[in-house]
Amino acid sequence: MSAPREHFSSKIGFILAAAGSAVGIGNLVGFPVAATKNGGGAFLILYALFVAFICLPVMLAEMGLGRKTQHSPYSAYNEIGEGKGIWRLAGWLATITPFMIAVFYMVITVWIFGYLYQSVLGNLDLLASEGYFGKFVNSYHFVGYLIAVTIIVNVILIGGVRKGIERASKILMPTLFLMLILLVIFVLTLDNAMAGVKFYLIPDFSQINGSVINGALAQAFFSLSLGMGILITYGSYFRRKDDIVTSGKLVAVTDTAVAFIAGLMTLPAIFAIYPNTDPETLSDSSVSMIFSFFPNIFLALSNSVGYVAASIAATIFFLLAFVAAITSLVSIIEVPTSSFMEQRNVSRKKALLLMGGAITILTLIAATSFGMVPWFTTFVFYADVDKSVFDVIYDVFYDTILPLNGLLICLFVRYRWKRTQLTAELAEGNEAYPTSWLAKYVSFSIGTFIPVILAIVFANTVLTKFFGYSFL
Repeated sequence: MSAPREHFSSKIGFILAAAGSAVGIGNLVGFPVAATKNGGGAFLILYALFVAFICLPVMLAEMGLGRKTQHSPYSAYNEIGEGKGIWRLAGWLATITPFMIAVFYMVITVWIFGYLYQSVLGNLDLLASEGYFGKFVNSYHFVGYLIAVTIIVNVILIGGVRKGIERASKILMPTLFLMLILLVIFVLTLDNAMAGVKFYLIPDFSQINGSVINGALAQAFFSLSLGMGILITYGSYFRRKDDIVTSGKLVAVTDTAVAFIAGLMTLPAIFAIYPNTDPETLSDSSVSMIFSFFPNIFLALSNSVGYVAASIAATIFFLLAFVAAITSLVSIIEVPTSSFMEQRNVSRKKALLLMGGAITILTLIAATSFGMVPWFTTFVFYADVDKSVFDVIYDVFYDTILPLNGLLICLFVRYRWKRTQLTAELAEGNEAYPTSWLAKYVSFSIGTFIPVILAIVFANTVLTKFFGYSFL
């Protein structure tokens, strides 16, 4: 007999856990840079609209499906879909996607931990030295850092929903918010910081085009952990009396607020140190910004505040990035772990042992695909470019499958579960919901234009990533 389903003990516990899954390194660096390069305040407005009118309905659908079935993605789709092929495929994709995303996210988290360790030791000058990152990613020290991160993640997950995920989120998320606010206050006191705020906030609607619109939607969709099965799994940890609708709104607001506030740290810091920065020259890659650009910012900062103070600021930044990465990684790994526990009726410890072992092996393969192992480095060839194992995982599962999973949940609600059943599920814990404008909007949008938009995004992503062509 399987063990009773665990549940979050409180609304705040879920909100912090779900916000932890949503708030990642993309919020801290990728979002602010994307906003600055694509219209500033205009991009922010576009992003907020996508969160409210496209992402929130999909989020509520995932959470509702999870609580209705009290299952993780595979079993949830299978139960209501009555084992039919397309819905079994949807459940399988919603399970394998977070498993593979955990691999590339583990690689980046281990890198962040390594940089945090070096910044604590006071080696800021080493981190900022030319070519250090290339040497770092091909160093065998990676194994030691991987062991440390694996232990941290599994210590959290072994405690289960309340004693592990929820308890850790109640500690880590307030810590993340506090560190972010402290860094923002510190950065805004620097000379020329307001130039960065100007580039970040002043709208430039002339920058908005099809590519920017696609990017804003993708950023919003990915930022909220949609399509990863996380919210279906976390929804299954809700009790019948819990208010899913209000919780979903608060998660969306929290994630958007963190991304917005992070911009008040990232861009002012860049302009304070490099006043003549052209936003167009900034890298689109969060990885490049974190590991190559920011160490140089903090080292340059030492000229005005001293090496020790700059090292402390760097340590806080990398600790902030590490906390954001860990909270996301825990949520990502929980999905395949929970699914395996259900399917095989095994304990959490056994499931984590298997998941941890498989993810560790794939992480080592992905981590050695930056030149250490040539065969993994030039693994495949598409879109006229050699791609590493790491590139393939990112392109296939993070960039491509996520919008497809979002499309599938919309089609599932529209044609199988039915929108009236979703409304009834969301009304549990929120009696006013069925007569609200939000209920009418969610029911209409998720069965009409949202799947069309996600289908276009998916098709364009496939063409762009694998064939080097874009119609947006």
